[in-house]
Amino acid sequence: MDRDADLRVADFEEVDLGLTKEQVIAEAKRCIQCKKPKCISGCPVGIDIPAFIQAIADEKLQDAVDIIKKDNMLPAVCGRVCPQETQCQGVCVLGIKGTPIAIGQLERYVADIERKKGAKCPKCAQPTNKKVAVVGSGPAGLACAAELARRGHSVTIFESLHEAGGVLMYGIPAFRMPKDIVQYEINQVKKLGVEIKTNHIVGRSVSVEELLSYSAVFLGTGAGLPYFMGIQGENLPGVYSANEFLTRVNLMGANKFPENDTPVKVGKKVVVVGGGNVAMDAARVARRMGADVTLMYRRGEADMPARLDEVRHAKEEGVFFMTATNPIAILGENNAVSGVKAIKMELGTPGDDGRCSFYPVEGSEFVVEADVVIEAIGQGPNPLLLRMLPELTRNRNGSVAVNCLGETSIQKVYAGGDVATGAATVILAMGTAKEAAVAIDKKLRT
Repeated sequence: MDRDADLRVADFEEVDLGLTKEQVIAEAKRCIQCKKPKCISGCPVGIDIPAFIQAIADEKLQDAVDIIKKDNMLPAVCGRVCPQETQCQGVCVLGIKGTPIAIGQLERYVADIERKKGAKCPKCAQPTNKKVAVVGSGPAGLACAAELARRGHSVTIFESLHEAGGVLMYGIPAFRMPKDIVQYEINQVKKLGVEIKTNHIVGRSVSVEELLSYSAVFLGTGAGLPYFMGIQGENLPGVYSANEFLTRVNLMGANKFPENDTPVKVGKKVVVVGGGNVAMDAARVARRMGADVTLMYRRGEADMPARLDEVRHAKEEGVFFMTATNPIAILGENNAVSGVKAIKMELGTPGDDGRCSFYPVEGSEFVVEADVVIEAIGQGPNPLLLRMLPELTRNRNGSVAVNCLGETSIQKVYAGGDVATGAATVILAMGTAKEAAVAIDKKLRT
């Protein structure tokens, strides 16, 4: 159940209120407990989904969350932001002719119940006296650290920012992912014995030599380097990457300036460029700051990579969608943004990926009034750490090259999440990190 759009657009409180206990148990009882459940293989971290759903159906809620946390120490996070519709729920047998089980809502519910009454810490294996360094405290770093700690290793996370959590803290707005919940689940990881050192930049606060003195190293630095369109006017004041805009608001509270130290330009008319979840987040944040928001996307709405729920929420909150449209210049007056010059796009036939090709329509240029422009067209790995480790082999897109075990070209250095895959989802980052942790554990025991 969602909060009323007219009310929620005025604050940053959570939009989705979740299900009631009665709804959760009724939903769990719809599960037919397949003999060969596809939902498990559809989960990047391999949660035993039928088992935790059966526990809910039996009203054994603590058992349910215990089952989840065998494979995932961030259940309240994943229950909220995982794209279940294309993963576990996307392969649910009941979805073939009807409605799949609402797996994400069930995961969220039992995690929330445990948090409210006080979570118990899972047991860890006997200490191995092996020390592992994890760089980055986002979803990948936390998942890798938790898995290794549970296997008995001593883990230290180095985080460059002043708050742990990575994209969970700086990227995803509170109305989708409340920050107290993120902090709570980070604290659960810390209770496993994981040490998190914030304000530590590898290559600056921590030398590369110190890093490589650990028994193993996992790189989970994410994809924090924003891409830009390379068009006229991008250097004007009032042009932001979505990464910067969301970090200023989500992590530094710029929406409350001057009460908080960090400012951000509050636009009256904002154009957001992009069609993914980050674009939806930026657009919805701008709406909450009082702007009229136009979301400009070069393909059709059906081609948007954003989750359908996020698209729906953005529309409900008054974001105007301008599809099959591409910016070609950002206009300015008096050293400030005054508008976006755009061109209409003609959509072609879908390609192998199901998305339509697109071509500019000659003579269709027009101008959209704007005083702030936010570009959300993707991001890549932050190059700072990669420059410190020049021996790392990288892919053409700048990501770190890894094998199926997460091993990089440097001995005992592993990588996972967006720094290795390119920008993806929270749960996919956690999945690759967990695979790397298993490989690290095996290596450290040989």
